[in-house]
Amino acid sequence: MPASLVQGLGAITLGFPEAIALSWRGSSWSYRELGQAIAGVRAALRARGIPRGARVALLMRNSPHYVACYYGILGAGCVVVPFNPLECAPVLLRQASHCGASLMIGNAGHPGWDAVSEALEAAGIAALGLDLHEGPDGLQQFVEALGGGAGPAPVASHLPADLATIIYTSGTTGCPKGVMLSHGNLHSNALAIARYLELGAADRGLAILPLHYSYGNSVLHSHLMVGARLVLDDNLVYPHETLQCIEREGVTGLPGVPATFALLLHRCRLQDYDLRSLRYLTQAGGPMPPAVVDQLRQALPAPRIFLMYGQTEATARLTWLPPEELAARPGSVGIPIDGVEIDIRRDGHSLPRGVEGEICARGPNVMLGYWDDPAATAEVLHGGWLHTGDLGWLDEDGYLFVKGRLNSMIKVGAYRVSPEEIEEVVAALPGVAEVGVTGVDDGLLGQALKVVIVPRPGVELAERAVKAHCRQRLASYKIPKIVEFAPGLPRGSSGKMQRFKLA
Repeated sequence: MPASLVQGLGAITLGFPEAIALSWRGSSWSYRELGQAIAGVRAALRARGIPRGARVALLMRNSPHYVACYYGILGAGCVVVPFNPLECAPVLLRQASHCGASLMIGNAGHPGWDAVSEALEAAGIAALGLDLHEGPDGLQQFVEALGGGAGPAPVASHLPADLATIIYTSGTTGCPKGVMLSHGNLHSNALAIARYLELGAADRGLAILPLHYSYGNSVLHSHLMVGARLVLDDNLVYPHETLQCIEREGVTGLPGVPATFALLLHRCRLQDYDLRSLRYLTQAGGPMPPAVVDQLRQALPAPRIFLMYGQTEATARLTWLPPEELAARPGSVGIPIDGVEIDIRRDGHSLPRGVEGEICARGPNVMLGYWDDPAATAEVLHGGWLHTGDLGWLDEDGYLFVKGRLNSMIKVGAYRVSPEEIEEVVAALPGVAEVGVTGVDDGLLGQALKVVIVPRPGVELAERAVKAHCRQRLASYKIPKIVEFAPGLPRGSSGKMQRFKLA
């Protein structure tokens, strides 16, 4: 069996060259065509003199071009660093500088590409902007735009422990945390996911989650490694179009976060669409209330529903709940995936079943650490375990139940948001004395951002002005949904803000 994603995709390409790998906006790329595009990316990196081990940033929306660049960077022996296309230029520049990127490959049609590429060049980081052409000539135009010029570039060999990718967990302004994942991490996690989902070449997964996000990343790898087809999209702005896509493409698998299914349940009449092709649904990215699970089961009784749990530091997935256990174990996120061990620990000791503590994990999918941050790495990787920062407990049969987070990260839809980043931006608004940000329950997004502001004496602030200020400085999903004004913030005896009281 191939020992890496690159080898696995190469084997599929040789064995089933004309099978469709990717569908996108009415066009498709076969595995042979995807292989040609990947080879073009390798040649382009070689022509530019990008050495093995160099970090290459990637700024693209979900598209065949993204996939070709991702695997091409890996195949060249480089480290791929995927960035969020919704981020603002200062954050992108900060992350590119933090990881020491040699090059950023991006979509030249990105609204902020000119500003981003100019800032990169000023910082000594090369930028390669590519147009993402649609239609039957898209592949040829992509390969020509790469302009390799150095001839075919061989596929680099990899050891399981070699660094493959760095995924940034948030856009924090002080210390961005880049999760380092090895080739072994990616391969083992994708293989385990493909096994419990029973993925095969006949499957057609809908990649509606952003591929730069760890969940979307796992959807990509787990499908391509078995020769399945991925139907690429990247938003749920118009949920009815997603349902039409499932009909049109014969989609068999729909991965989503809680907000994905809330949108489909509450914005559309699912019975008006032919969804008989759906074989399975997968959910991760935050807890989905049992009531919503029941609504989903009633609306779509045929597909198997897999509830899952994980985090970027574990590549993507730690546990999965067998669909037949949905009714018997409401609220559970299941059992460990193949090769992973879950333990509930406190103060360095394992706790008995039924006792709540920190969820810890170990296995071949656990990250190498945080890029250039040994202190943060030591906080979560010690004693032989990954300390997830989540609270939970195991029942007598070893099924995991998650109770909440130990830290303050807020999950908004598919994204994790640092409240400190939002606070820093809002604090820069004239007239703000103090500010606190928290997450509140939201039926659509799972959590929404709430900001509580203490105005300066004699200053009147308006909600509209606060949101306008944020829109100029933050990605759209980081704009607070709720803005409140208060005479003071809740604090403990030490003077620290009690964030949980802001809700």
